[in-house]
Amino acid sequence: MYNVSTIPFSKTGYFSKTICDYLNQVEKLSAFYGEYSDLEGFKNQIETKRLSFKRESRTILINALKTQYKNTKPSDKTLVNIDSLKKENTFTITTGHQLNLFTGPLYFLYKIISTINLTEELKKEKPDSNFVPVYWMATEDHDFEEIQYFNFKGKKVSWNRESSGGVGRLSTEGLEFVLDEFSKLIGDSNSAKQLKKLFSDAYLGHTNLTTATRYLANKLFSEYGLVIVDGDDIELKRMFLPYVEQELFKQTAFTEVSKTIKDLEKNYKVQVNPREINLFYLIDGLRERIILENDLYKINNTDIEFSLDELQYELKLHPERFSPNVIMRPLYQEVILPNLCYIGGGGELAYWFELKPYFESVDVPFPILLLRNSAVVITEKQSKTLKKLNISQDELFLKQQDLVNKKITEHSDLIIDFSEQRQQIDSHFEKLEEIATQTDKSFIGAVKAQKQKQLNGLDNLEKRLLKAERRKYKDLTARIKEVQDAIFPKQSLQERNTNFSELYLEYGEELIPKLKEALKPLDLEFTIIEM
Repeated sequence: MYNVSTIPFSKTGYFSKTICDYLNQVEKLSAFYGEYSDLEGFKNQIETKRLSFKRESRTILINALKTQYKNTKPSDKTLVNIDSLKKENTFTITTGHQLNLFTGPLYFLYKIISTINLTEELKKEKPDSNFVPVYWMATEDHDFEEIQYFNFKGKKVSWNRESSGGVGRLSTEGLEFVLDEFSKLIGDSNSAKQLKKLFSDAYLGHTNLTTATRYLANKLFSEYGLVIVDGDDIELKRMFLPYVEQELFKQTAFTEVSKTIKDLEKNYKVQVNPREINLFYLIDGLRERIILENDLYKINNTDIEFSLDELQYELKLHPERFSPNVIMRPLYQEVILPNLCYIGGGGELAYWFELKPYFESVDVPFPILLLRNSAVVITEKQSKTLKKLNISQDELFLKQQDLVNKKITEHSDLIIDFSEQRQQIDSHFEKLEEIATQTDKSFIGAVKAQKQKQLNGLDNLEKRLLKAERRKYKDLTARIKEVQDAIFPKQSLQERNTNFSELYLEYGEELIPKLKEALKPLDLEFTIIEM
């Protein structure tokens, strides 16, 4: 048995104003996205995508997927989903993620589960259509430092090596040492043995990071029909070629996104800024920006350069060498997939908000944006501790010092809340300000300064009393900090730090089914799972 509850994202303190405004459908953000992530929005998006996505694009996509899966054993459900893509009433729901070592933080699972659950929910609502969950592997990404480790019970398990170029092409050589280190940490229970085998089969049984990650994601989720897409594919890149040419020769993205940013930044923080050319040149061991200088297309940090004619020839001969950056990758995805919705975290959606006019300028439908499920898993032991300490779910999300102070105040015989005294000071000085106004207005500044001095004195007194009480309730303070640190490692969300292996040791093969049952993508609230 386990309990599932939710609280609004805005009450957690971990989500930006941009995302909270999106969830609340605040008017000033509405110009930066298309259909909203509700059932009515999906109904409209289905018709838009059906009319725009060509039959020949479906054929190219299916052929590319069958080639990519050649050395992977997908489930029957995944095979059915791939074959269904030939039908004009089949659509994808997509999430994307880096090739983090052993999935990286927990939210890798939440992204994919959100995607799978949404396809199932849409199928119930629209039984005449098919919905395929897609995980887009960020194989062309080159930020190795972000993916080369995962955390296990506060320890960083790292793959220490040099890297350059797209991470998907990296050899898995050396990961046997990571497995040795990991094995020492997790013990020898049945669940630990399963984790060791999963790691070994994925990383020691495959030659590069792309095939290893495909194996891992397929092993975890193929029973739910997940389809895994690698964008580093010559045929898919060939389909995208007209948009690459437009970017190289007209710099459309820079023009359109720059205009959008000017409007967006009036109220919101801008996540990324466009380059004049939003493409990389990608070959083994190299992924560098393409720069236009003096009518020559130069590859940054190299001696490689192309004239206009040479570049056009290179495009036709080697489309796979042109890799979209963060601004163009969303467009690439929407061009090659019959996609309705992109599911991502807050930071991802924030940069998607910069892209709608760009999509419109190149005549590609802008997808629905859905904030992925976020969750915290609380063990039975932690739940019992929270009850003993009388910490509610809402209180659990308080800043640690605020939580400690609140609980100490509840336990203390002293009254450490000086709200009444502050109100009295406000009242007294309000009258003094009235007198000063009627006599000599130059006294108002002195009155306000004296008021602030007394309020500061109260604040200092309150802090000193709380500090004294913390010493008195030292054990209580330690227990509060210990349980909150366990649930929110490094005073951050569990999903951003903890690897799934920690929970797998506790719950084994039931972990993913339980998470799947608990997460509801269209509820648009933060999920608390007490297992």
